[in-house]
Amino acid sequence: MKKRKISILINDLDTGGAERVVSILLNMLYKEYDITLFMMHNIIFYDIPKDIKIVIVGNSKLSDSGVVKLFKIPFIALEYKRLNKNRVSISFLSRSNYINILAKLFGADIKVIAGERALPSLQYKKGFNGFINRLLIKYLYPKANLIFANSKGNAIDLEKNFGIKNIQVIYNPFDIDKIAELKSKKALLKRGFNFITVGRLDEGKNHQLLIRAMKRVDGNLYIIGDGILREKLEHLIAELNLERRVFLLGKQKNPYKYLARADVFLFASNREGFPNVLVEALACSLPIISTDCQSGPREILAPDSNITSQLKDNIEIANYGILTPVGSIEKMVEAINILRENKKLMLEYQQKSLNRAKEFHKDKIIDDFINIIENS
Repeated sequence: MKKRKISILINDLDTGGAERVVSILLNMLYKEYDITLFMMHNIIFYDIPKDIKIVIVGNSKLSDSGVVKLFKIPFIALEYKRLNKNRVSISFLSRSNYINILAKLFGADIKVIAGERALPSLQYKKGFNGFINRLLIKYLYPKANLIFANSKGNAIDLEKNFGIKNIQVIYNPFDIDKIAELKSKKALLKRGFNFITVGRLDEGKNHQLLIRAMKRVDGNLYIIGDGILREKLEHLIAELNLERRVFLLGKQKNPYKYLARADVFLFASNREGFPNVLVEALACSLPIISTDCQSGPREILAPDSNITSQLKDNIEIANYGILTPVGSIEKMVEAINILRENKKLMLEYQQKSLNRAKEFHKDKIIDDFINIIENS
């Protein structure tokens, strides 16, 4: 039987939540569908099937400014229209979504399924670049056949702040079995109490808050990830004399072996769509302390609560972790001290975290993706 042809469009497959989701989808769907992977940069960090066709579209450079990237979008859309011969076109991340939708508006005979992964009202809050992105989302996203959001909070933001109606929520899929295999590999952490976090080194992830918190608590902090703020964070670590307790591990092909040997996962993000690392930490049976940023952490750690609420001054002992107000070093330190002093709570989180992670098992989520493909 001939496989149905589909296209997946994303900026690249470097480290990141959307990129990891695409790699999982490729590994799950390639036997069912004839998939062409379109990217703007030839960067592949995650494992994908060897027989996936890869096409590089456009002449984008990683060094391009935000304005240059926006300027190139219609030209890349025209090239995508010319190169893509498949009817179903699924895109991830804003820039790829714009290109996907514009290709349709330029006459491509495609069904556009676009995935929004972040919280656009916060991600594009400032400056000229943010203004243009907000306009593009408002006027282009309704032209897609379907927008799929990776969290309810994300969907609410798209509807409330951008007037978008054609939305379906599909949570990110996780290969829980693969994580179980990878977390068993050897990794060495220092003796003592070890905190860990994972994420790009940028302003949104707010690693500075965690580093400053380490000045006020006993223990070591391991930061997995890389990004534009690495040098700035290195200076901060030196300035606070934390070189022997805070470690930047860079990108790691297998972060799970480190997660599984840490004591507590910390997360200080200012904004999220759906933070994959929280589910991955749960899959490694880690107690979690996370900022209650709009969209994501509350939906994962306190699923029975009002996901539109947000902490301002207090901390919350939630079902699957502790939530703290965004940007508060004091409350992060308070939550750390509460968890370290409450061994019963630590054990409770460790015992039930894996079951919560399994709610996002790829086998439960994949049918949602197949349904949107088959019904397009």
